[in-house]
Parts: sequence; C-alpha cells; structure tokens
Amino acid sequence: MAWTPPDLAGRVAVVTGATRGVGRGVALVLGECGATVHVTGRSTVEEAAAAVAERGGRGVPARLDHTDDEAVAAFFAGVERVDLLVANAWGGYEDYDREAFTAPFWEQPVERLDTMFRTGPRAQFTSLRAAAPQMRAGALAVCTGFTSTTHYLGALPYDVVKAAVGRLVTGAAHELRPRGVAVVGVWPGFTRTERVEEAFAAGGASPPPETHSVEFVGRAVAALAADPDRMALSGRGVQAAELAGRYGFDDVDGRTIAPFELPDSLRLKAP
Repeated sequence: MAWTPPDLAGRVAVVTGATRGVGRGVALVLGECGATVHVTGRSTVEEAAAAVAERGGRGVPARLDHTDDEAVAAFFAGVERVDLLVANAWGGYEDYDREAFTAPFWEQPVERLDTMFRTGPRAQFTSLRAAAPQMRAGALAVCTGFTSTTHYLGALPYDVVKAAVGRLVTGAAHELRPRGVAVVGVWPGFTRTERVEEAFAAGGASPPPETHSVEFVGRAVAALAADPDRMALSGRGVQAAELAGRYGFDDVDGRTIAPFELPDSLRLKAP
C-alpha cells in the first residue's frame, strides 16, 4: 500500500483552515501532488503556503476569518476557479477544557453551541456557497468532520454540529450533482494534530498507536480528487481509513490505518 502521489498538476484547490492540524496536512499533500493550493487561515498563512511550495506545488496565502461573510465572499470571488474545495476551518475547540466540554448539556452555556456552529458547519456552508459559482463539472468539494449515526459523540453541542456537517454534505451534493460537482465528507479518525500531541505530552504520554498523521487525511483527499469515479461517493461521509483501503495507500510512517471505532459505551440504544 505504498503511497504514490497522484498527479494533480493544473488543479486549483482551496483548503480552509490550512495553517495547522488536518487542514495543513491536506494542503501539504496537495502540494506534493503538484496542485495550486490557496491556503486560508487567521495567521501564519505565508508559512503554510511556503511549505506547500516546498512540497512541489504552488502555495497561495490568504489571511481570512471564515466567520466574516463579506471577507469569505470577496476571497472566493478573487479565485480564478475552484477544482477542489476542502472546507475544513473549525474553531470549536477555542478555550477547550475537557471537564466543561463534556459537562451535561444543561450545565453548558448556549454560547458553546453557537461558537461551534459558527466556526464549524456555518463556516463550511459559507465556503461552499461562495465557491459553488467557481466550480465546474468535474470539481470536488470536501467537508471534513466526523459523524456517526450509531454512536453519541460524548458532548451534545459537539454531537449536534458534527451531525450538521453530514447533512451539509448530503444537501450540497444533491444540489450540485446536476452541475457535475461531487461533494464528499472525509472524516478523519483519531488524528495526531498538534492539539492532540500537546494533550498527551502534558500527561507524560504519547498518542496511542491507532492515531494517524494529518497527512493521512491529505492522502485521502488527494486520492479522491484523482478518482474519475468520485461522483459515486458524492453525498456520503467516508472515513479517511476507508478511503485508504479503497485507493490503496498507507500513513506517512508506512502503517496501515484501521477505521476509527468509538467506544461501545457511546453506542446509541433505544430508550
């Protein structure tokens, strides 16, 4: 399952929230595949764009707050075309505190739900909305997130907004299908983002072996973008590990990654 970067030379991609985490991993892999990658974020976009160029692509920095609707619209109006949109921006972990995050929903401030929705599915919606006029037949839109219809994600605001991303994929795919544009949800598993590594390090541990790199998600997106039959997945959410099995690639360290499974304790049961 060795990784061979697909040829995406000539493709124009936009990766939102590309300065760290999954977004950065996706942007780097797309650069490795030769794409032009517009990287957006609130800071360090120049450094992220330079890293894309170091991988062989063309990185175009765009400092952008995805909760600013006018700025989002102006940005996409200035992009020549969009062959691949990766709607990934997410600010729902701001001021994260595990105990408060998983408290009973009636003890949580409504603002937590508002913040997650505004910086998650709403930001993805406005990116899709602004990019759609720039997308022609054969284009692909990817939304990152995580959703499960069989498990509860452990915190009600988080569960609600992640489920909303799944519905965003379903609806956008339905409306864009007549134009020949595919919309697919790519769900990372247990990912070694900077935040995850810092959290384990604080406890004197390393992330467990079932975690995967941020670039593993990038490989999933790149392979999907190169698939001439990608429309067959439009409207669906698929784990990055499932795409690895479909397209035959491994993680950056050569490991085969199994699909991520939530604990049985979170499995939804009939009342």
